[in-house]
Amino acid sequence: MNIYEKDEVKLFLKALISIENEDECVKFLNDIMTTKEVLDMSQRMMVAKMLAEGKIYSTIEAETGASSATISRVNRCFRYGDGGYKDILNKIEETGGN
Repeated sequence: MNIYEKDEVKLFLKALISIENEDECVKFLNDIMTTKEVLDMSQRMMVAKMLAEGKIYSTIEAETGASSATISRVNRCFRYGDGGYKDILNKIEETGGN
């Protein structure tokens, strides 16, 4: 079964797309995730950003503290996944975000 067809996952997706600003996002993340989970997700986004910039694994590892396994997984998703990292990074760049 596709996990995105499950009611609880649909509810979570609806919650994500309903977020209207950074303050609302922070409040939601504080309630739904642990600090470690937020930091882990943030690290993956930074790894994806650095991969998009053409940085090499050793640089990414040194600057983010990510393991080579995490970098490899993000790289695999970044290059061969559904394009989610690329889409979001492009949106951030288009809106002038960092």
